[in-house]
Amino acid sequence: MQDDKIKIPNKLYFDISEVSELTGVKPYVLRYWESEFTQLKPTKTSKGQRKYKKKDIEKILEIKELLRDENYTIAGARKKLTQKQTEQVRKPDLYSIIEDTKKELYSLRDMLSRPVQPRRK
Repeated sequence: MQDDKIKIPNKLYFDISEVSELTGVKPYVLRYWESEFTQLKPTKTSKGQRKYKKKDIEKILEIKELLRDENYTIAGARKKLTQKQTEQVRKPDLYSIIEDTKKELYSLRDMLSRPVQPRRK
């Protein structure tokens, strides 16, 4: 993927001209993609200006790669992104698995460290 070389500045919001310059995608194309891809939803100011986050820019680069490098149609790229999103939801989050395992281990440790109460006859 050639877009791996793009360095996205470390800031919270980007306006459409900055995103256009970073990604090489014209502003009117960005607005069109926004209407075609539900995954691309920049926030809007009270004046209607689009404000993109880093994740939006990454999604734009992904869409650009699908459409221009891999020759997907809009419908095909939309389907591919939806499939990828579904797969990510299905995969268990490794961090949450580790956290759950730690909780279980602490619980076992606490249970085993309690003094044993003698049985009554």
